[in-house]
Amino acid sequence: MVNDVLIVDDSEFMRNLLREILEENFEIADEAENGVEAIELYKEKQPDFVMMDIVMPIRDGIDATAEIKQFDSSANIIMCTSIGQEEKMKKAIKAGADGYITKPFQKPSVMEAINDVISA
Repeated sequence: MVNDVLIVDDSEFMRNLLREILEENFEIADEAENGVEAIELYKEKQPDFVMMDIVMPIRDGIDATAEIKQFDSSANIIMCTSIGQEEKMKKAIKAGADGYITKPFQKPSVMEAINDVISA
């Protein structure tokens, strides 16, 4: 079963890093650099899961997660957070995030977070 993923991060460096980690095991559905694009692309592509940065311009990952979950309650969303963002992480979980990974990304922790969410 091919799982496709939407990568959302305002940093091109982080999107590239995640793509490199993920493209070995998953199809990359698309990439977005803010929450507004993330919502549009999610509705259009209906990926199996989303890697969502929390802090982004225009619309942050918490708002985007809440809106995607309203649109599709079964959406799988994994938040990408920096160390020290525990408060934002709590808000993201309340908004419907299914899991999270902490930057800097390491392939084993990324794959473990995805497997936890997909197999749940």
